[in-house]
Amino acid sequence: MLTRKPRPNRTRRDFLRSSFVAGGALLVGFDKLPTLAAKIQARTDAFDGGKHLGNLDFAGESRAPLDTLLGSELDARLYSDLSTLTPEEPIPPIERFYVRTGASHLLDSEKGWQIRMGGLVDKTVTLSLEDLRKGARPAGLHLMECSGNTRATRFGMISVADWSGAPISDLLELCKSKPQATRVVVSGFDTYSASSATSRPGADWVFTVEQLKTSKAFLVTEMNGQPLNKDHGAPVRLVVPGWYGCASIKWVNAITLVDENFLATSQMQEFAARTHQQGTPKLARDYRPAIIDQAAMPIRVEKWLVDGRIKYHVVGILWGGSRLVKALEIRFNPEENYVRVDHFSQTENDPWSLWSQAWTPTTVGTYLIRLRVADPLVETKRLDSGYYVRSVEVTEI
Repeated sequence: MLTRKPRPNRTRRDFLRSSFVAGGALLVGFDKLPTLAAKIQARTDAFDGGKHLGNLDFAGESRAPLDTLLGSELDARLYSDLSTLTPEEPIPPIERFYVRTGASHLLDSEKGWQIRMGGLVDKTVTLSLEDLRKGARPAGLHLMECSGNTRATRFGMISVADWSGAPISDLLELCKSKPQATRVVVSGFDTYSASSATSRPGADWVFTVEQLKTSKAFLVTEMNGQPLNKDHGAPVRLVVPGWYGCASIKWVNAITLVDENFLATSQMQEFAARTHQQGTPKLARDYRPAIIDQAAMPIRVEKWLVDGRIKYHVVGILWGGSRLVKALEIRFNPEENYVRVDHFSQTENDPWSLWSQAWTPTTVGTYLIRLRVADPLVETKRLDSGYYVRSVEVTEI
């Protein structure tokens, strides 16, 4: 990543001048990035001619370092700094993509890596990395969110990347499955040199064949045009678009066809509550798909000086779900009414859409910022529960 020179305080027009929406500029290899800017465009509005004074801190959240890898193996964590997302740069570089579990010190990916495809099949197939690369194709921009993405992590366990890989549905056709083979276990290397107090080994998830097909799941060969690194799953990882990251198995070394009575894996059990299961089912078939519902939250609250007065500008993201959202609403504290977000437009559910809201608080104090989707047909379990509520302390108006 390039080292940037310190920037002077920017005006509102400076801040938006190179917006993808306003200018149509593209980063090489990211031809869909303009859609992420969601009409945050240069225009004459309440912030024109103003001076950006900085951003408010979100209150009551962990102060753990962002964009910095902490720990190793099962205890490795990297929390992405979402506050830096802008219409010009809506995608973080690889080194800022979140990490939930790091590579084992025992992992040896230098030797010829192989993926064994077996189980209830007529013929066992062994795939090499070269086999995968031959079947790889651009998969596009996809979001990944850890099911344990919480206030304790500053909601930093969510990222977007431009992926390439081999569709897993194509690979399954290489081995003829038996009639009773209705499910697929994707497994990864999960032996570690040290035990963990926060996580347990286990890198397996069970899918139906149809789930892998309809989600367009793929085995990754490249991330943002570069080879994977170990902490992101090298030499091979699974990505299941629209599902929580716990299902996107890293260090894939086996794909096994199984029947309806296959037990839930330890990974599925560990993340049962976080993927909104009913209890902890014993059988894999009783697990709901670990799909990310529609969600939204603020990622920064900018403080501006405009015509001698303090004004605030809330910028956020919306992601998840499978139905496009026509109207997003925001509220500042429970006693206030929800209002439509000023600048919001969604063209795709995956990866994320940026939105913004001009805000002039009437008094100083603590404000709880909460979003909701104005469509009863859109499922929003976490959003409705207040999961993504964030608070700020306003000391000047």
